[in-house]
Amino acid sequence: MTHRIPKAELPVDVREGMIQQLGAVAEPVEVLWNHPELAVANQEFAARMSTWDRVDAGLKTFAHMAVAAQVGCSWCLDVNYFLALNQKLDVDKAGQVPRWRQAEVFTPLERDVLEYAEAMTNTPPTVTDDLSKRLLDRLGPAALVELTVYIGFANMAARCNTAHGITSQGFSDACGIPPAPRTGTASA
Repeated sequence: MTHRIPKAELPVDVREGMIQQLGAVAEPVEVLWNHPELAVANQEFAARMSTWDRVDAGLKTFAHMAVAAQVGCSWCLDVNYFLALNQKLDVDKAGQVPRWRQAEVFTPLERDVLEYAEAMTNTPPTVTDDLSKRLLDRLGPAALVELTVYIGFANMAARCNTAHGITSQGFSDACGIPPAPRTGTASA
């Protein structure tokens, strides 16, 4: 698939910062840079989200991957495999996120987080009172709010990337993570 919107030229400092951080320029940022004010706001919010610490970063990474697998955003899956490696997460477990329901490697909390991510991603959302209560009991109110906003942002990113025709850039190639194909469908 080719980009449906052309990439814009990034300012040198933005380009160099991305290369330093990721080893490459993120194509979603190049596409968003067609509207620099929007691109900067998106980057600022993403940077603020990275400072939130009420929920384990690994849980948030797995949640984003679950959203990406459900929406079909290969770019988000790709970059999150890379982030999983850099966060020192279990890379075998990260590779199983697209088929988490069949994989036996996830803890009960991780399963609830992955289920929550999928339930929020469903149209219409299928989050249940029972699932929310389990997460609230384990995480607390502030963490559940953080997780919810994080998953909402992951949905926005995944859906925008997919609509823009942005696909994997090969970040996961450096990780050696063989992603599992998504099997089955999310249940309510």
